[in-house]
Amino acid sequence: MLDNLIIVAEQVAILFILIAVGFVSGKVKLINDAGAKHLTDIVLYLATPCIMVKSFQDVGFEPNLALNLGITAICATLIQVLSIFVCRLVYRNKDESRRKVLQFGAVFSNCGFMSLPLQNAVIGSKGVFYGAVFVAIFNIIVWSYGLVDMSGDRKNINLKNILLNPGVLGAAASCLFFFLRIDLPPIALTPISYIAALNTPVPMLVIGYYLSKTDFKKSLRDKGIYAVTAMRLVAIPAVSLLVMKLCGVSGDILVACTIASSAPVAATTTMFATKFNRDVELSVGLVSVTTVLSIITMPLIIAVSQSL
Repeated sequence: MLDNLIIVAEQVAILFILIAVGFVSGKVKLINDAGAKHLTDIVLYLATPCIMVKSFQDVGFEPNLALNLGITAICATLIQVLSIFVCRLVYRNKDESRRKVLQFGAVFSNCGFMSLPLQNAVIGSKGVFYGAVFVAIFNIIVWSYGLVDMSGDRKNINLKNILLNPGVLGAAASCLFFFLRIDLPPIALTPISYIAALNTPVPMLVIGYYLSKTDFKKSLRDKGIYAVTAMRLVAIPAVSLLVMKLCGVSGDILVACTIASSAPVAATTTMFATKFNRDVELSVGLVSVTTVLSIITMPLIIAVSQSL
């Protein structure tokens, strides 16, 4: 287990060095709000779908992998549903604006920006192969339950947002090529691979930039942030890991889902908090503090999953 811990810690450290570059870039004004937004769009609409397609192409069709996709989808769904159920019981703050942000932050992990690069580094193409399924399930739930819960209005459910977001479309295209056994020619796969390579450095730069704008002293005085940190970084991934193991899930699927479930609070928390006039400052604190502390928690939890 110690060897696994060291390997994972090294990979997480690499990501945090990239985050540090983004942090410094924000402090010296090399990246501004507009630039960060454009970089985020590049990752969401180009890099993430491309790394999904590339990973499915690298793995190639195998009957057992098709079955594993279904198992991963079930695991991802159960993790999200379990998280929702527990967090609705735990967070009962009378301030609705604050309660919604705490619940949302605890439930939804940064399974795209943080997890896909780490799944690729720790497991390889199969890690992204399974991670893509987790991201698709995440997007379906966040744009349905998450949207309604944060807004407080069922009318905000939009089928277009649920089915036509980059995470779902990227996974759908990848699965289509996979099940039809379509091997893309080099003239198509090579540029896809180049764009996919952006999926590790660019998100880390963006995360670092937003960390550079955070008032950490104020965030660290908020007890609610500590409660969500414990839930998001420790309790949910630990319980998810235990349940998956008891259900017979093992190997790459177990590790990939553990990486996704152990990631810090999703940046979507701030996006939705801003859109629906919730506690934006709290959401920024949640994302920032959990991202920094995940450098300690993620290697430990992932190493445990690798040793089981």
